Amino acid sequence: MRDVARLAGVGMKTVSRVINSEPNVSATTLARVEDAIARLNYEPDVHAGSLRRTGGLTRTIGLLVGSVANPFSGSIHRAVEDVATERGFAVFASSLDEDPSRERVAVSAFLQRRVDGLILTRIGPSQGYLLPEQQHGTPLVFVDRPAVGIDADTVVSDNVGGSALATRRLLDLGHRRIAFLGDRPDIWTMGQRRQGFLEELGRAGVSTNDAPVIDHLEDEVQTYRAATALLSGPHPPSAIFSSQNLITIGVIRALRDLGLQRRVALIGFDDVPMADLLEPGISVVAQDPEAIGAAAARHLFARLDGDEEPSHTTVIPTRFIERGSGEIAPVGG
Repeated sequence: MRDVARLAGVGMKTVSRVINSEPNVSATTLARVEDAIARLNYEPDVHAGSLRRTGGLTRTIGLLVGSVANPFSGSIHRAVEDVATERGFAVFASSLDEDPSRERVAVSAFLQRRVDGLILTRIGPSQGYLLPEQQHGTPLVFVDRPAVGIDADTVVSDNVGGSALATRRLLDLGHRRIAFLGDRPDIWTMGQRRQGFLEELGRAGVSTNDAPVIDHLEDEVQTYRAATALLSGPHPPSAIFSSQNLITIGVIRALRDLGLQRRVALIGFDDVPMADLLEPGISVVAQDPEAIGAAAARHLFARLDGDEEPSHTTVIPTRFIERGSGEIAPVGG
């Protein structure tokens, strides 16, 4: 606050009034203080009083996941919390809901509470805004998607390899018209899974131009409508590869409503709750979110313990779970 006050040419009390949105600050003074705050990358510290008592640590970490509604995110959260609890740390958690503005708001809230480190799922186009915080010694670990504009430890699934494996399984059964259903193209994981799908088609000599690819599917309802239209069209696919679990659920509903669940093959990326209880069961490329969360937490605490090795990316393997829907051969051969 002293630095902000000095740069803005005002007293610390004025800076405090601006930070706390108190009245009696002129528009000119407000602009000068806000400009100083932005130039210095200042974040109010709501835990400053505790720093002397804990040797400079708040014994907290910030965790930003994709969506608390998605079991994948919940499993990452639990794994991070398990490791943190063993170390005597608390976890502040928030979710993106795939909204870039929420990323900055959540990270700012974590930093205001002076968390000792950050484990982040990103959605914004760049995370370069975290460079000053990293330079000040705050360790950063990115999960599910690598950062842009900053070099940091990363833990991801083998998205390309898992998608290629699923596509190869369908090709080996004789499928040649395989549809890909994905979410937003700007999401890194979606691009990786689409890449694995198309590359495997190309290796098999199947024209990628003829493969139905539908993206921008953000929830089960949109997916249901898109899958229903695709399967009811003049050239329906004999198999579908869905790029994430919520999309898979929408496809399952469309197949069942059309009575095609035993005629059209389906493989989903990421497991679906109770997938083994359906008839047929849903074959999936399963991620290991527990391993992702645990690895991310271990990387973070290694940095807090003084590890200064160059940042690196950890790729967690996927595995194929055969349950029946991905083993349906194309009708007629």
